[in-house]
Amino acid sequence: MATIEIDDDVYEALQVPEAERSQALKRELAVSLYARGILSFGKARELAELSRREFHELLGERKIQRHYTETELTEDIEYARD
Repeated sequence: MATIEIDDDVYEALQVPEAERSQALKRELAVSLYARGILSFGKARELAELSRREFHELLGERKIQRHYTETELTEDIEYARD
């Protein structure tokens, strides 16, 4: 597992309860990287530690359009068949 270092002053300044900070940072990073096309939906969802439905909802709340590739279409078709 990789680790990202965040200056203590910045970490303490987050306007999120301490118990929720790690999860909040993962979600923010996942949404940002997905929106920029750096991470796929599946990997961003994994980083955010959310279900497909939950990550879809989070993207919707942020008004971030879903990137839908042929690979994802194939995966969805295979999932639907199973």
